Amino acid sequence: MIATISSKGQLVIPKEIREVLGIKPKQKMLLKVIENQVVIEPLPENPVEYFCGIFKEGGSLTRALLKEREAERRHEEKTSA
Repeated sequence: MIATISSKGQLVIPKEIREVLGIKPKQKMLLKVIENQVVIEPLPENPVEYFCGIFKEGGSLTRALLKEREAERRHEEKTSA
């Protein structure tokens, strides 16, 4: 599917995609830039409860943040070159 950005920078997510993902009006969305792409994820209704304990199983928050920062640095280097 193709969508168009309005003059105000707004993007309408097609109905079919909203239905598949269960996106409701006024729901908050998480936007990330990964390797020249925008990733849009619906935030859960209770994000604190959803993310509570997410790093209990093995991974460390510091490692995850360093990995994300490294990806951002590579992206910045590509775009500034």
